[in-house]
Amino acid sequence: MVLLFALMIPLSIGLVGVAVYWEARNAEAREAGAIVVMGAAQFDGRPSNVFEARLEHALDLYERGFAPLIVLTGGNMPGDAFTEAETGAQYLVERGVPETAIRWENRGRDSWQSMQGVAAMLEGSGVGSLLIVSDGFHLLRSELMARELGFTAYGSAAPDSPIRTWSANEFSYVIRETGGILALVPTLVGLN
Repeated sequence: MVLLFALMIPLSIGLVGVAVYWEARNAEAREAGAIVVMGAAQFDGRPSNVFEARLEHALDLYERGFAPLIVLTGGNMPGDAFTEAETGAQYLVERGVPETAIRWENRGRDSWQSMQGVAAMLEGSGVGSLLIVSDGFHLLRSELMARELGFTAYGSAAPDSPIRTWSANEFSYVIRETGGILALVPTLVGLN
C-alpha cells in the first residue's frame, strides 16, 4: 500500500504536466460571453512582449466576433504608475476597441485573485462563458479557476508569444503551472 501511494505521487505530477502541455497545444477559441486576458508585465504603461502578444490575440478574437466584451486582468507592483489591466485597456482602445467593450480587473496580483475579481465584476451581467487568452502553459490552470467560479471556460493561446513552444523557458513555466494546479486541487475538491 505504501509503495502504491509512493508511486501515485510522481505519476500524478507527471499526468498534470502532460495535461498542461496538452491544453497548451489543443485549446481552441470558441464563442463566449467575454474574452478574459490574463495580465503580464507592463513597463510604465507599455505592455511587455508577452502581454502585447496576449493583447494582440484578444484583439484578433474580438474583431472576429468571438465575444462582445474584453476583460483585462492584472494589478500593479509597488511603485508602478499603471496596472496591467489599465495598460491593456489603453493598448486596445488605441487599436480601435470601444471603451464600452472593455472592463478592467486591476486589483489581482496573481491569477486566482484576478479570476475572482473577474467573477465579482461579471456577477449579474449574464456572462456565463469565458474565452481566456494567455500563454498556452497558463491556460489549463486559468480554465480550472474560472470553472471553479461557475463559468464555462475555454482557452486560446497567444500564438505570437515570445515564450516559444517546446523551449526550456516554456518547460520552466509548465513546471510552475503543474505546481500551481496541484496547489489548486484542495480548492477544487472543497478542502479549502
